[in-house]
Amino acid sequence: MSLTLSLDFQYKTSIEKLWSALTDSSKLAKWVVNIHTGQAMENDFKPVVGHQFQFRTQPTEWWDGIVNGEVLIVDAPNRLSYTWASGGEKHTVTWTLQDLGDGKVNLHLEQTGISSEPALNGAKYGWSKWCGELEKVLEQ
Repeated sequence: MSLTLSLDFQYKTSIEKLWSALTDSSKLAKWVVNIHTGQAMENDFKPVVGHQFQFRTQPTEWWDGIVNGEVLIVDAPNRLSYTWASGGEKHTVTWTLQDLGDGKVNLHLEQTGISSEPALNGAKYGWSKWCGELEKVLEQ
């Protein structure tokens, strides 16, 4: 059975600034951090269909510290999708941006292919924490 995580976040920002925070490698490193240590996850992400990338952080006894991915869809500044493979799981992450007007943007996350309820709960915790960090990046 495959589970899907679906979350929405609203930010006071422009759609272009949010898109940049999702697609610029140096900005990604500021909000996609190691949840246990708070350290930036270095990456070589590029918003180019077919580009293979990695997020890297210090390994732990439970995890090798590496997320492998491949960019699937780039529809600037509205939609971005990529694979997200780590710890024996391979998911698809899709971000959809919607300008709500009045300087607000909705960011919808859909992560598909999750294998179990514990993995779903872990993904929900991780993305919720990261999207809180994303808000700080957008305020800079």
